[in-house]
Amino acid sequence: MAAVVRLLLVSVVLLFCLAEVSSDLKMEEEMAQVEAAVRGGNRRLMQEIDCGGLCKQRCSLHSRPNVCTRACGTCCARCKCVPPGTSGNREVCGKCYTEMTTHGNNTKCP
Repeated sequence: MAAVVRLLLVSVVLLFCLAEVSSDLKMEEEMAQVEAAVRGGNRRLMQEIDCGGLCKQRCSLHSRPNVCTRACGTCCARCKCVPPGTSGNREVCGKCYTEMTTHGNNTKCP
């Protein structure tokens, strides 16, 4: 009986790990699509990006991830782009993303 329970636990852990790897691969694929769309000017593909997922990845290391994700979502919805990586690379998304500011005249997009 204990062996069956142990086997079930190992199976659940393996499934969880596979789901995480699959999610990471999907995120990397979406980021590559965004980069290609921005470089190639493909507006249709740029409009189909997953802002929520890309912003979650972009803000994953931020000190205030909820604030970052909210700002990133606004920028993504308006500009149809999220830069690759967790920081920097803002120029990939062009003027729309780099020049958007808050009411305090600070840069808005992470």
